[in-house]
Formats: sequence, C-alpha cells, structure tokens
Amino acid sequence: MSEQKIEAYIQRWGGGISHGGNERANLQMFVTELCTLLDLPQPDPAGSQRSENAYVFERSVTELFADGGKTTRSLDLYRRGCFILEGKDTGKQAGSDGWDAAIDKARKQAENYARALPAEEGRPPFVIVVDVGKSFALYSEFSRSGGNYVAFPDARNHKIALEKLRDPDIRELLRKVWLEPLSLDPTRYAGKVTRSIADRLATLAKSLEDCGHGAEQVASFLMRCLFTMFSEDVGLLPDRGFTSLLEARKNNPATFHNHLESLWRTMNSGGFSESLDAKILKFNGGLFANATAIELNAEQIELLIQAAKADWRYVEPAIFGTLLERALNPRERHKLGAHYTPRAYVERLVLPTIIEPLRAEWAEVQAAALTYRQQRKTKEAVAEIRKFHHQLCQTRVLDPACGSGNFLYVTLEHMKRLEGEVLEVLGSLVKSGSFELEGLTVDPHQFLGMEINPRAAKIAEMVLWIGYLQWHFRTYGKVNPPEPVLRDFHNIEHRDALITYDAVELVTDESGKPLTRWDGISYKPSPITGEPIPDESAQVEQCRYINPRKAEWPQADYIVGNPPFIGASTMRRALGDGYVDAVRNTWPEVPESADFVMYWWHIAAETVRAGNAQRFGFITTNSIKQTFNRRVLQAQLEAKDPLSLVFAIPDHPWVDAADGAQVRIAMTVGAATEQDGRLLQVREEISGEQDEQQDEVEVRLQARQGKMFADLNIGADVAGAQMLLANGNVSNRGLELGGAGFILNEEEANRLCVGASPDIEKIIRPYRNGKDLTQVSRQAFVIDAYGLEADELRSRYPEVYQRLLERVKPERDQNRSPLLKERWWLHRRLRTDLRNALNGLSNYIATVETSKHRFFVFLPETVAPDNMLVNIATDDAAVLGVLSSRVHVAWALAAGGRLGVGNDPRYNKTRCFETFPFPDSTPEQQDKIRAKAEEIDAHRKRQQAQFPELTLTGMYNVLEKLRTGEELNAKDQSIRTQGLVSLLRELHDELDRAVFAAYGWGDLAEQLVGLPGATTPLPDKPEAQAEAEEELLRRLVELNAQRAAEEARGLIRWLRPDYQNPNAESAPEQAEAELETEEVSAKPAAKAKKLAWPKGMREQIATLRSTLGSEAMTLEELSSRFTAPKTTTPLIVDALAALEELGMLYQEDEQYRLAG
Repeated sequence: MSEQKIEAYIQRWGGGISHGGNERANLQMFVTELCTLLDLPQPDPAGSQRSENAYVFERSVTELFADGGKTTRSLDLYRRGCFILEGKDTGKQAGSDGWDAAIDKARKQAENYARALPAEEGRPPFVIVVDVGKSFALYSEFSRSGGNYVAFPDARNHKIALEKLRDPDIRELLRKVWLEPLSLDPTRYAGKVTRSIADRLATLAKSLEDCGHGAEQVASFLMRCLFTMFSEDVGLLPDRGFTSLLEARKNNPATFHNHLESLWRTMNSGGFSESLDAKILKFNGGLFANATAIELNAEQIELLIQAAKADWRYVEPAIFGTLLERALNPRERHKLGAHYTPRAYVERLVLPTIIEPLRAEWAEVQAAALTYRQQRKTKEAVAEIRKFHHQLCQTRVLDPACGSGNFLYVTLEHMKRLEGEVLEVLGSLVKSGSFELEGLTVDPHQFLGMEINPRAAKIAEMVLWIGYLQWHFRTYGKVNPPEPVLRDFHNIEHRDALITYDAVELVTDESGKPLTRWDGISYKPSPITGEPIPDESAQVEQCRYINPRKAEWPQADYIVGNPPFIGASTMRRALGDGYVDAVRNTWPEVPESADFVMYWWHIAAETVRAGNAQRFGFITTNSIKQTFNRRVLQAQLEAKDPLSLVFAIPDHPWVDAADGAQVRIAMTVGAATEQDGRLLQVREEISGEQDEQQDEVEVRLQARQGKMFADLNIGADVAGAQMLLANGNVSNRGLELGGAGFILNEEEANRLCVGASPDIEKIIRPYRNGKDLTQVSRQAFVIDAYGLEADELRSRYPEVYQRLLERVKPERDQNRSPLLKERWWLHRRLRTDLRNALNGLSNYIATVETSKHRFFVFLPETVAPDNMLVNIATDDAAVLGVLSSRVHVAWALAAGGRLGVGNDPRYNKTRCFETFPFPDSTPEQQDKIRAKAEEIDAHRKRQQAQFPELTLTGMYNVLEKLRTGEELNAKDQSIRTQGLVSLLRELHDELDRAVFAAYGWGDLAEQLVGLPGATTPLPDKPEAQAEAEEELLRRLVELNAQRAAEEARGLIRWLRPDYQNPNAESAPEQAEAELETEEVSAKPAAKAKKLAWPKGMREQIATLRSTLGSEAMTLEELSSRFTAPKTTTPLIVDALAALEELGMLYQEDEQYRLAG
C-alpha cells in the first residue's frame, strides 16, 4: 500500500470538518474508499431476503418492544459475525462534550441493533462508530451474548483519528476487525501465553518436588517467583532486572537463593535492592513477608529463565488461576492439558448479575449529568459523576466458593472498564490529571471470596492483584500505583461457606481406631469400562463436627460464583457423613434431596430477599429444573417477600474447572421484589477447533422476556391482563363486622328469636366464613342491623339491641374513629355495593379468599358472607360452572398471590375475577355447563348433609390423590366413600370438557382434563402438562386483550346486564354512604396516583425511565403521571432531551420510548 494513497485518502476526507450534504451517501463513499485503501472486500448489493444480507449497507432489522410493538431499523453497515458500523457526520470538534455524546449515542444505537438481529445470526463481536472524515471508535463484546459493548482495547485507545491510518498497525487492526475479528479477542492470545507459562511452572514444580521439597513449600516459592516476573514485565521492577539476575546466576547457582531472598525482603519493605542494584517499590501485602527461597540447580534456574521470557503483561487472569492451581498441585498436574472454563461463559453470568445493574445506574448518571450541563450547571454534573464513582469504588462483590478467583477477576475487569468510562467523562469536564482521585479506585479490596482450599485461596488473591495491576497500567500508562503496591485486605478467606464449628473430632471404632472413607477426589480407571471410578484405596479419616452452626457471609452488594457440583446422592461419599450431617442439620430449610450447590443458592436468595445484597447469580448443574432442586427455587419465589428470577439460561455447555470435563449447567440470577426476567435459551452450539487456544463452544442464544418460574421458563403475562367492564360491580368481599359481639352461635340466635318480631330473620342471618366452607360449618349467625337507626332497633328488637349494647358498644367506645363510635350498632363496613348486587337473587357464588383448593359454591341469598369470602353476585349456574372449571382455576392460580402459613393460593377479586375473559358460548353450551355446575353443587351439599363431618377440603384432597395416583390411607378411603369422590371427579371432568368446548379449545381439553392440579397448585408438573397450561394461559391473556379492545370500542359482554347496565347506559349508583371508605371494584378507567417529581437529578432520570417502562408515551401523557405538570413538564423535557442525546430513548410520532 503506497503512502501516497493513504495521504490522498486522509486529505480527501480529513480536515476535521463536516462534509455536509447527505450523511448516508457520504458515509457509504467514505467506507467503500476505506475498503479499497485497506484491500478489503466491498459490501454486497442488498437483496430482498434479510437472511442473505450478510455484508451490506442499510441492513434492516426488526426491533421488538415489550408492549408488543415493533419497528424497522437500518444498520448503516453490517458484516455478519464481524461488526455493526454506525456512521455519523457530527460536524463537532473531536473530543468536545458534544462530540463524545454523539459517539456514545451512536454506540448505544448500534448495541440495540445488535440485540435486534435474528438469533440464528449471532451477535457480532464489534461495533464501529464512524464520524465521517474524523475518526473510528471501536467497541467489543466477545462473549456475543447481547451484553454491553465496551471500548476496545480500552478507554484510552479505542478512538482512532483519521490521521492514524498512517500507522500500519492501525491499518492491520481495522483489517482484522473486518476479516478476523475474533483474533483480536485478547483472551485468545493470553490463553496461549498463560498455558505456556503454566506448563513451565509445572515442570519446575515437579523438578523441585523430586528433589524432596514439599508441595506447599514449592507452591509458595513459585507464586513469589511468578509475581516477581509479572512485576518486571509491567514495570514495577527495573526492566529485565529479575531476568538478568537469573541469567547471571545460572552458572553459579549456589548463591542464587541468597540473592532472591534479599530481593524479596526489599520488595516487602521497599528501598534499595542490592540484588538488582536499584531502588524498588514497597510491595508488602503479605506475599513477600515470607522471603524464603529454595536452592535451585542450573537446570531449574533455566526453567525459571524460560518462564521469565514469557510476556507476563498478557497473562490472562481469568484462566491463570485454574492453570496455576493445576500446575502447583501434584494431584492435578496431569490435567494441565485439559480444557478450562472459557471466559465468555463466565461473562454470561457476571454481566447480568453485576455489570448490567451497574451500567443501568451509570446510564442514569450520564443522563443526569448531561441534563445539568445543558442547564449550564457543570459543578452539579461533576458532583453527580463523582458520587457514582465513589459508589462504584465501594461496591462489594462476593464469590462464596471462589476457587482460584476467575469469577472475581472477570468482575473486577468489567468494573475497571466501567470505571475507565466514568473517569473519561469526568476528565472531559474537569480537565485534570489522572490522579486527582488518587486513593479512590476500583481495587481488590472490593472482591471478596471464601474458599475451602488454602492453595486456591492464595492463588485467587494473587490473580486479583495481577488483574488489577494490568488494568492500572492500561488506564494510567507507565505511572506506578501508590505504595504499597500490594495490600493485605484479607478479602479472600480460607474457610467453609456453609458451616462454622467449634472443633473437628475423629470418628473411631470400638477399639479407638479412626474410621476412614474414600477421599472424594481420587479416581482410577474401571477395569471393565476404562471410565474413571472412585479409587477406594485413597482413604481419609472420618470426622465429626462439634457444635456446627450457620456460617456468616461477608457483607456484599452482589454475590456470584460457581459452587461445587455434587449431587445429593453422592454427597456422603464425596464429603463424608460427618460433614453432610453437620450441613443438613444446620440448614434444614434445604431439602435433603437437593444437590450440594443448592445450599449456596438458598443462602444467597435469603440474603437478597432480606435486602442485604442486590442480586446473586450462580452456576448450577442443569438439574436445577428437576423436582429435587426446584423446591429450593419455589420456596424463594413464593415467599412472603418473594425473590424474582431476573435472568436464566436453563441449559448451557460448560467446562468443569476441576478436571476440564465438558458438562451441562444452568445459570440463574435472582433479585428481590417481583419483576420480569430475561430467559436465554440455546438455539445453536457451534464447536470450534478444540485445541489449546480454543476451549469454547460458540453458543447462539435466543431471548424471551417475562415472569420466570421455578422451572426456568417464561410464563404468559397474566399479571398484565386488563380489568374488564363486563365483570365489574358483581364481585365483592363479604361483611366486615368490626367486632365479635355481632356473631351468635345457634343457641344464642334461637334464644333471641323466641317471641321476637316475625321479621327477625332480616337482622339475625346465617353467617359463613372461610372455615365454614372448607371445614365443618360452625352454623353461626350474625346480627346485621343495616338500614336501622339505634332508636328503631331498640324499639323493634330490644333483645338484639341489648346484646349489641353489652357486647359491641364498649369496644366501639374505645375506637379512634368518631363515626364508628357514633354508629356503634352497625358493621364497620356497610357493604352497600354487595347488598345492592345480591338484592333479588336466590343464590350467589362464593369462594374462600385464601384456600388450598380453589372451589366455588352457591350460597342462599339469606346467608351473610364473611369478609374473607369473595362473592360473585349471580345465581346463574353457568357462571358457577365456568368459575369452577380448570380454565378459570388455572387463571386464578396464575393471577393470584399466596398467603398464610400454608402459603395457600389467594383469590384476589380484582386480579383473578375482574380480568377473566368468559367464553362467548352458545345457549346450548351454556345449558350444558349450567347443568354440570348444578349437579356438582348439589352432589357436594347432599353428601355433606348425609355425613356432617365431611369437608370440602377433605373431598378435594382425596380427588387430587385420585388424579395423581397416590395411595389412599384409611381416612382417605372413608372420605372417598362418603363423598362419592370418584363420582365428583367424573363430574368435574365433564364440566371441564364442556367449558373447554365453549372456548373452542378442545385440543387443550385432550391434554389437560383429568390431570392433577385442577384445583390446587401442582409443584412438580410433567413438562407436557406445564406446556399445555402455559398455552391455556397464553390464550386467556390474548382473549383478555381482545375483550379489552372490544370494550374500548363500546362492545361490552356484560356478565349480568340487568344489574350492571339496566338502562344500557350506566351502572347503578350506590344508595347510601358508608361508615368507612370501602374497597370497590377497580375499573380500567380509574386514575393512577400521580407521582411527585423527585428533587435529585439522578432520581428524576430513574423515575422517568421507570414511568416509561415498556410503554410509548407522548409528553402530555408523561407529564400527566406527575403532580404539578406545569412546573414538571419543562424538567421532563430536559431529561428526555438528555436521554435522547445519549441514545437511551427514541422519539417517534411524538411518542417517547426507551431504547433497548
């Protein structure tokens, strides 16, 4: 390539000015001429089939939105498997605030486009942002899993001015981005370097052990050696100082150890080193506190020289720990050639667990700072960024089974990358030196670990320091860090993560001889199959743990890691009876059938739910979806303050760090409060060349968003269903008395009725609560003086008046409510809505709000329902039938919550009933449903009348056992006989078929009718049943949306039109005021409570993003969500402008929508 052509290209396009005209046309010409200059292939003509457009300008993709919307976007230039190029002609001065913001906005746009690419195409490893005639900015994401693209190679060197094309290295870099982008992944070259180093250290370690030195002594010695080599290559020690010492002593090895000990003592304290004849920094940190060196011979010094010649700047910490542990462990050394866990796999968990939440906060800070700058408040912008940087430098990450530290290192690196971006933005505002913030930086003290293996714990600590120092020099160049270079933060603890104890005793037999067991780690080839089997000759003594108790984990903001893979059935063999008994007795909350890893999962979930950490993410075996492990997840997801799964990959390839074996794992990330999650499912696995440089199987993933369940699947969005007018004003809670004095037993009721007025039954009514329906009825009554004044009650019903005067009034006199004191003879809530709805009916439908089984019954209109009954004001048995069907119960279980000691399903009338879409059935279908419902209701009442101790809970417990095939005990057999439960089962199956037919869903009837879980949650569903129920919910959600759309057009399928809409115009008004504000049916048109506009800028940005959520809104709609819209609207406009300028928000057709 001639220098003349390069200069001509730079002169043609350079000059630092905008070219004006058509930005798209200029970009395409700029890029095609660049391709010619660099001898790159030209983009292809675009075809009509998107899938064939692998290297084209204006590649179209479809971006899908969470609310169901979609739009078409165009990628300026796309090369499949290589990059997305986003072009701008900014017209701004490179390095200015406006230019930086424009480049960052373009990067975010390209990131969103990458996520919109079809899953089968994978994600490109690079994003290129081109400012025509000025620069190229490179961003990489080598895990290719849809994460954030970060500056490549780092925040100091990712922007390439046009003039730098004169540098042949820069031209070669761009060629590789075009042609071999994965070759630029630093971990690939670093992996090769790291393997080479580990091999040499292993050879040296074996040589030293063969000379009689102990393995631990050798390991400590070599760890000091390798850190000395690393220090030399990064500039912490004089250039070639240590290597020269080695070379000088090779022919005279007798005194080498003396020189080395002298050097290490000086590194520990700092000062002048006679060994290197130079002043050196103080390292300290504990690594060189023991300066003992091993005497080496000439051949062993040569091995050290060969190791020192490697370029330690490029050692890859993410794998170095694993390889070093293998190299230094005589038992593991033979595994050095085995595969190691690819860094990209680790990133797939680290990113959603830690980095994505931090970057979401950083995005808010950027928008807040930009808003301040637009308001010319630079001081406030700087303060906002400094505050975030301080927070970042205090964020603590815990790996409670850290091994040799690869998860912690990968997290450290990504947090250092984020810190680099923060400091770059800060530097553009304050224009100060790098060390203005000296002493405040992301460093190893924030990365906490627990590890049972002492050698691995030491390696983890060193790996973090190597990684930290690598990033220090990438960020600050050749400026040395503050002394001491190393600090002993005690951040990696050598201890058990599950239990602590007072002592460990040996278990002995009667003669006092210690009992032994297999050591859990030694294997031998099977004489039959050749497969590894436990080597029973490798025995260790059995132990008993004294006073075991729960171990406390260090306080951290995030928890991440890869706890050990040991199945429940092999725990005793691998860990010993004493340890397993101690763990299981200490953590009885975890089922004994659960795998070992689930103890970590349970502890982390409890920590997050208690608010002591923000998120946790773990690698587990993919058996986490199976019953014995899923129970641990289920308990957390259904707890009072529930956990949510915010990210999961249910099945993913993995490389076991212990032995390099290929295994299948799952990744799960949990966060507090109920929220949707992102489910990634493997679409395709592409095996590369499994050589020393490539251990990774490329995994292409497909994403789904929604509520995630314990089986690591996304459910239908039942929670997003809209309330329907058709079901409005007919469901109500029962009477809320406000005093036990209103309740009478049967004897008391009879006594008050003797000789009383003939209409006494109007105010002394049968009364039913939840237990009356689920268990044996109390046959209770209630005094209900609704509609009567005190004087009228006293004159007409003196005995009743006296009862209330004695039993209710004294309690009401103590009440703080003046109205309740004044009108003491009436219930706390009059329930006028319920009374109006029940007026004129012969029966109504009732269900217990919180109950193990969801069933519905007819109650006579004369019966007063308790507050814990949900009541449907209709006597149409066709409605009773639909509500009693599997279709509605599935909806109610999905839409309702859980409550009570038994964590029983709760029937929330607003969420379970008012959103439920009834079928558009024919009269014939309604008659069939009606007949079956009446038959079921009559059957239950008949059998209960015949056998007074027979309960509905008992009958449905037995019905569920019949469906599951569970064996019936003697009590069950009695209930089956008395309740004719087999007949009841048949009647329910017939009803279910009739209801499915009314919906036109006979295919689902074939898959679901007769299966267990029709009235109560079934925790361990077969996969086929779970899929069918998911499809049922999906169809109901879709039908709900259709009905809501119909109602918006004026078509309302009233459930009880004579009551809900008697004049075909409006619903009836309430007749009387209530003593206290009552709960009324929620209506779709009800106004949401307006939000106060926050004072802090960052909080304003966060609130605005939260308010937008997945919706598209106009400025007017957004402003209407907040109080004081006149004063708030200008502030919203400023915040929207900042979000849009940073590429975090789109504005289309006067509507705003969040990007990504």
